[in-house]
Amino acid sequence: MLPLSLLRAAQYMPMLVELKNGETYNGHLQACDGWMNICLRDVICTSRDGDKFWRMPECYIRGTNIKYLRIPDEVIDMVKEDENSGGGGRGGRGGMRGRGGGGGRGRGGGPRGGLTGRPGLGSLPSGGGGGDRGGRGGGRGGAGRGGGGPKYPRNN
Repeated sequence: MLPLSLLRAAQYMPMLVELKNGETYNGHLQACDGWMNICLRDVICTSRDGDKFWRMPECYIRGTNIKYLRIPDEVIDMVKEDENSGGGGRGGRGGMRGRGGGGGRGRGGGPRGGLTGRPGLGSLPSGGGGGDRGGRGGGRGGAGRGGGGPKYPRNN
């Protein structure tokens, strides 16, 4: 369970946010982003000493200042149910990570995605099977997939 998935599931829920400087903010989560910056509504801010209080209609908190978040237990249960129902999305190995096409190994070929990417050449298909190292051939190890035959054929 990732912290951001918890935070996104807690949208419009009440929460307590403690900052690294000791101040606490109680309010309803309005929005959050990938850097854990959050926007709260109907906020009560408490000083680090606990002797001063401020009420604010809304408040923006930068994610790098957050020490911890206290969210309702029902949000945690909700996220656990979503994960168990096969949300898919994350985990596992391999697959198409990052940008660009897959592409094989070996030499030859053009840029990933099968286009030359050079001005004036339009969308000509590149050689090989995509990938910046081409398709199935060449590369160290000889011709084709399996390494090919001997490097210097015998004279018969």
